[in-house]
Amino acid sequence: MTFEVIMAGFGGQGLLFSGKVLAHAALIEGKELSWLPSYGPEMRGGTCNCSVIVSDDPVGSPIIANPNVLMVMNEPSLDKFESSVAPGGTVFVDSSLISRKVERTDINAVYIPATQMAKDMNAHSLANMIILGAIVKKLGCVSADIVEQALRETISARKADLLDLNLKAVAMGMKFIEEQA
Repeated sequence: MTFEVIMAGFGGQGLLFSGKVLAHAALIEGKELSWLPSYGPEMRGGTCNCSVIVSDDPVGSPIIANPNVLMVMNEPSLDKFESSVAPGGTVFVDSSLISRKVERTDINAVYIPATQMAKDMNAHSLANMIILGAIVKKLGCVSADIVEQALRETISARKADLLDLNLKAVAMGMKFIEEQA
């Protein structure tokens, strides 16, 4: 199976970190992968995105034209990427920040009030990890247990105090999907 994931939103929402954690989890599992972050002036407020490919087969190119997974954390990103999602793909929408619904009927939409959930746990900056947990639980692109290991290995020493909150956020996203089933 191949998961071509685009994570998009505003700079500062942790999208590049989410992609890095997903890519690292895939690496631990021995999968083929690509992680292509988008850096530039969009960091800290403008739009930014990150492309991650997780596959059982070699990855030929890091460029994703038609993702089968889209994680969006702002309306401009939904506007920009919705039309490119492959038919049958899944869009994960932060419904706390995006008021409109996915317009296409040939893709699946999962609405998660991730920003509100993060605020409720007093961890405003972890909506990205809540959605990552939902993606892992819903799609099984990597093992849930491996995500914990990936977080432990990816969080820098200076932010080690945030490990438990990140783990809790991922678990909240997974639980959200379980409760929707």
